[in-house]
Amino acid sequence: MPSQPLPPPAETAPAREGRRLYVIDGVRLLAALLVAVHHYTGTDRLDRPGNPVWDRPVSEIMPTVFRFSAYGWIGVEIFFVISGFVICMSCWGRTPRQFFVSRVIRLYPAYWFAVVFTTAVVVALPGVWERLRMRDVLLNLTMLQSGSASPHVDGVYWTLWTELRFYLLFLVVVAMGLTYRRVVVFCCVWGTAAMLAPISELRLMILIVNPVAAWFFIAGLVLYLMYRFGQDLLLWGMLTMSWLMAQVELGRRIESVEHVSGWRGSALIYTAFLLFMVAVALGRTDRIRWKWLVTAGALTYPLYLTHYLAGTVLINRLRDTMDPRLLVAVVITVFLVVSWLVHRCVERPVSLLLKRGLDTSFARLRNATRA
Repeated sequence: MPSQPLPPPAETAPAREGRRLYVIDGVRLLAALLVAVHHYTGTDRLDRPGNPVWDRPVSEIMPTVFRFSAYGWIGVEIFFVISGFVICMSCWGRTPRQFFVSRVIRLYPAYWFAVVFTTAVVVALPGVWERLRMRDVLLNLTMLQSGSASPHVDGVYWTLWTELRFYLLFLVVVAMGLTYRRVVVFCCVWGTAAMLAPISELRLMILIVNPVAAWFFIAGLVLYLMYRFGQDLLLWGMLTMSWLMAQVELGRRIESVEHVSGWRGSALIYTAFLLFMVAVALGRTDRIRWKWLVTAGALTYPLYLTHYLAGTVLINRLRDTMDPRLLVAVVITVFLVVSWLVHRCVERPVSLLLKRGLDTSFARLRNATRA
């Protein structure tokens, strides 16, 4: 009896058509809103007597809201998973130069505005947050302040340092040329290093490997491979491993940073999100093509960058003027409008100028090298 032919390797299997995943834009905005509500009503700092934002524990002011918003920090881990998915999708077939340009024009315009905007708010309305020295503010414009052990203008910027390190690692695979096999190998090598880094106590290894966020990015990469090439046992095993390792990181974050939420609730929320992303990867949400989700996705990054310090300052000034729940809703609405303006008036024009300038610079460098 003749043996059945083996399935073709994933690289030669027909990939799914490239199309915009509108649902991803909606999930990104939802994650940003979770983080914003958490920062306004659910952090350990806000649940202390005499805190500078509400002046008394937020669990006394809004007990029901606090019980739910205490878990909003998990929106950051959701961002990391989505980032792994989207970066792999957007970089497929691109050169390292295209990858570098795309990241610069995506990250920096809104970020530069946020640094200036937040600094101006803290200077104009003191009393809630301390203003940084001007040299620290200037260093923040590079987005590399964590590498110099300098303070952030806004505490939410710590995630950008995490993203930058992911980009640096993934650039190696982009330079080699993205294939199914290479991304799988990259995930396995990175995951192994992430398991070994904490016990190695090698600071440079921990810095590069970034074990705190590695498994969330790996989950996103694996989900995109499922989306592009279809599911198989290897990908399911890698996704399961990332989920198991993520539980350790969720617990560590609760114990070391958050303190106001529990591991079981966090694990439940993260698991529900990951199952939803599996549905996305398997094409169950492809029919969702609502155009307004594109705008929702565009608001996500500016909202994340601008909402925290400036928003808590606004709450501090207005906390005695209206119901606290209404105040939080008003502040979030204000920053959604601000985010739309930043996208239209800052991100679009500045990104275009940056792209033209960088393309010209790389063309000149290429011609000079040939000469």
